[in-house]
Amino acid sequence: MASQSNLRGVGAMLVSAGAFVANDSCMKAALAAYPPLEVLVLRGLAACLWCVPLVLVMGHGRSLGLLANPWILGRSLCELFAILCFVYGLTQVPIADLTTIVQITPLIVLSASALIWGDHIGLRRWLLIGLGIVGALLVAQPGAASASPYAILGFVAAFGAAARDIFTRKVPAEAPALIVALSTIFTVMAGAAAGTLTFEDWAGPDLATAGLMLAAGFFLMCGHLFVFLAFRRAEPRVVAPFAYSLIIWSTLSGVLVFDEVPNALAIAGMALIVATGLGVILNERRQRAGVTLTHS
Repeated sequence: MASQSNLRGVGAMLVSAGAFVANDSCMKAALAAYPPLEVLVLRGLAACLWCVPLVLVMGHGRSLGLLANPWILGRSLCELFAILCFVYGLTQVPIADLTTIVQITPLIVLSASALIWGDHIGLRRWLLIGLGIVGALLVAQPGAASASPYAILGFVAAFGAAARDIFTRKVPAEAPALIVALSTIFTVMAGAAAGTLTFEDWAGPDLATAGLMLAAGFFLMCGHLFVFLAFRRAEPRVVAPFAYSLIIWSTLSGVLVFDEVPNALAIAGMALIVATGLGVILNERRQRAGVTLTHS
């Protein structure tokens, strides 16, 4: 039964990664004709149309008060910062490259655990962190003729996402995943609305763009829902490595939808980031096994 449950969890993680990339792809298509903040507002409205009824149907209405929890709100504000950087980067950088750079987030969280909380992470994990950063630089390729300065936004987004993950540690255990997702969706939409009213000229979306945003909102909700199901149905150590399928999904989207083919250096960087991320997960698994053996 455990193996079957883990298999379902892995399937949910793969679907979640695909849904998040589908959401990003819809946004990138809309960004070709509309300002970034307006696109975020439209996506947020669509996501709320999908998410709010689901929250009520699943009986989470009584938990709506948790939207004011400072840790949930702080997490959502970090996500707002990260997504603003990501969306502006998406206007200029291939989707696979930007998505891959953001995958250094777990390495930043690991570094923060040592620098902020004084956790001992050891030479091996510092080496893996260094290799992951090298992988991200291979993807960004600063100084190359084809490189975009906007790739730096991927690194900044990764720091915002790392701060979000640090706040996640403090989110109350009783908070339903959909309530946390709704907080994120609403905070990003509200922040983008304030920005677009201040800095952009609003252009009403045409029918095709409205359809894209409706799809983006649906995929965003599915991404949050399936990642929740992945960790609910299976052991985190089993499903965590499959989060890197984001890189595969985004590469497929770049090639098939946007005609963006990564060069050899970028592919090498992607492989290095995946390898270092998996290395960190395997190293932590070994350490836990060692602790179990010590106490048994």
